[in-house]
Amino acid sequence: MKKWLIRIPLALLAIIALAIWQLYFSARPSLMTDPATLAGDGSTLNYCELPALDGSGKIAMDIPKGNTPGCGYDHFPLPILTQCTESLPTEADDIRGLWIGIEGDHVGHVERVEQCGSRVVITSSGIIHDGGPNADADTVGLNSNDTEGSVLFIAAGKEYCGRTSASMTWNDKVLDFNAFGWGPVVVKRYMQGEQLVWEYVDGSNTIMDRICQLPEDHKRPAKRGKRIDIF
Repeated sequence: MKKWLIRIPLALLAIIALAIWQLYFSARPSLMTDPATLAGDGSTLNYCELPALDGSGKIAMDIPKGNTPGCGYDHFPLPILTQCTESLPTEADDIRGLWIGIEGDHVGHVERVEQCGSRVVITSSGIIHDGGPNADADTVGLNSNDTEGSVLFIAAGKEYCGRTSASMTWNDKVLDFNAFGWGPVVVKRYMQGEQLVWEYVDGSNTIMDRICQLPEDHKRPAKRGKRIDIF
């Protein structure tokens, strides 16, 4: 009995240590976003002018996956799926565009949603989450593969933020984000009339309105996280 009283806490500590290592110290994902996309200025576009998904251009599989550069981009980038015109699957809703939180827990939050075929890209607050079929054979398949963006600490001038990976799948017009692809649903997005609703695993709920132009104060993302400077 005494052995188990010792082994169980040690096992729990080992699991916690492994999780922390995987979250903050494991190898960072390779940058997959096209450098030209990151270099471009996405704040100049009119996001009320959405491309026609008429099959005249590329399909989702033709376009390399995007992800977050480091712990976050330094300015709002161009869209990733600009050249994609694959029609949406029947189970999906059209939530494309630029959205701003006007009610709920994240008033003022701004995000861009891109869709093409079964591909969905969310760009907001320094991060790029890209999920669905893509042209990169060496990625994590359909899941997003990037970082969370919130910097916990800085050591020797290097920022450390958490790794993330999630699937994006439609469930009766609701976009579910499953952690790691097989874990629980951590985020939901769905239309409610003309508004987009964002539900998060922490219980927060934000209602968003569509806007055409990126607000000036969102061109460069605010730095997030505790940002503890260790040395």
